[in-house]
Amino acid sequence: MSSPVSNLRPAPDKVIADIAAYVDGYTIKSKLARETAHLTLIDSLGCGFEALAYPGCTKLLGPLVPGTLVPNGAKVPGTPYQLDPVSAAFNLGAMVRWLDYNDAFYGATVIHPSDNIGALLMLADYLSRTRVAQGKPPLPMGEVLDVIVKAYEIQGGLALENGFTAVGLDHTMLVKIATSAAAAKLLGCTSEEIVNAVSNAWIDGHALAAFRRRPNTGPRKSWAAGDASARGVWLALLAKKGEMGYPSALTAKTWGLYDVLFKGKPFKFQRPFGSYVMENVLFKIAYPTAFHGQSAVEAAIKLHPLMKDRLDDIVRIDVRCHNSSMVILDKTGPLHNFADRDHCMQYMIAIGLIFGRMTAEDYEDHVAADPRIDRLRAKMKLSEYAPYEKDYHDPANRTNSNSIRVYFKDGGSTPLSEVLYPLGHRRRREEGVPLLMEKFEKNVARVFAAKQRTRILKVCLDRKKLEGMAVNEFMDLMTV
Repeated sequence: MSSPVSNLRPAPDKVIADIAAYVDGYTIKSKLARETAHLTLIDSLGCGFEALAYPGCTKLLGPLVPGTLVPNGAKVPGTPYQLDPVSAAFNLGAMVRWLDYNDAFYGATVIHPSDNIGALLMLADYLSRTRVAQGKPPLPMGEVLDVIVKAYEIQGGLALENGFTAVGLDHTMLVKIATSAAAAKLLGCTSEEIVNAVSNAWIDGHALAAFRRRPNTGPRKSWAAGDASARGVWLALLAKKGEMGYPSALTAKTWGLYDVLFKGKPFKFQRPFGSYVMENVLFKIAYPTAFHGQSAVEAAIKLHPLMKDRLDDIVRIDVRCHNSSMVILDKTGPLHNFADRDHCMQYMIAIGLIFGRMTAEDYEDHVAADPRIDRLRAKMKLSEYAPYEKDYHDPANRTNSNSIRVYFKDGGSTPLSEVLYPLGHRRRREEGVPLLMEKFEKNVARVFAAKQRTRILKVCLDRKKLEGMAVNEFMDLMTV
């Protein structure tokens, strides 16, 4: 006869307590982290502005119930919408993620830590407008940058050593965990209330990765982060109202997350929470592709001058990559939509070889109809290359390598086109930052007229000016 399970409520699980203590008490001292946080903020906004050109994204935007008015609501940049913070988080989160052009970070789980930014910015705007209406000072943008760094660190710290996608979960569950903690901090929650918010996030239902993987890949992958971040904001708002938490959400026997999904194994951590993730984030500067395809597209475009007049002479294309690329992007057969195409390594490489470019428009139907693309896809073979796999996981290297060699009917071949560190890697930051700024300026110009564009750029390209600005005043710059 088994012993009855004790109903004594335990202290919060260590992981939950550590997240709460970090977000509540850690001071961001790293200059590099603050500088990079500034870049991630403006890059994320720029990605959102570019997404506004795509009806698939814009049809999702606005209030859940048409015509809803929200006093002191958050203003969704580049749109006329002023919404409650949960709806606003979904709106901006979907915009930032739509084109798969925002930054990335990887470990056992690949993530996009800027998936948190839309939610935190929209919550901060709502809080600032509410404070002003009450005669109180608004939040400064510098405070938003601080919680952005912390959200990156929570999400990435969990992703480094723990395989959430390996058990079938979508990586956006970590967006929800990180957002709930950082949003609770913005709301002024106590440490206990942050624990409550985070524990509710862990105990929540989590999205399956089926919509991101063959044969079900679809546009939900472009709004899943907005959905998760909005849920994180909602859970933080509940905690602020006094909703209780669940201290052993991870470790409870039978019913906790460890037993349900991880065979009782606890999470592992490579390092304590600090600012490592922000310092090492990888930007997508030139190409709106799935993270693992960044260096492959760069390698393909290098070969374009040698290939553009010899496409019919190709007999095979050998592509070397690491294991995650094989699992996520190795895709044969028909591609059904833009979301299918931007998660197909063969498609990305074909575009680079044929056209010498890769833009968001290249995933649209009118480009995909070019028969040369599928002819090249059929000649490609992806294979895992052990040195790439080793250095991909090595904390001292953190490569994201791909290489391509093309073989012709006459027996000749191209030189090996190899890219170990894509343009957005920390090791290429000096080369990448000016291009990242150009990307932002180009995206601002897509939405705003000259005078408004000048005001936006004057603030956004000056980190000190941006940090000192009130959140609501910053968001007012981008109202249309």
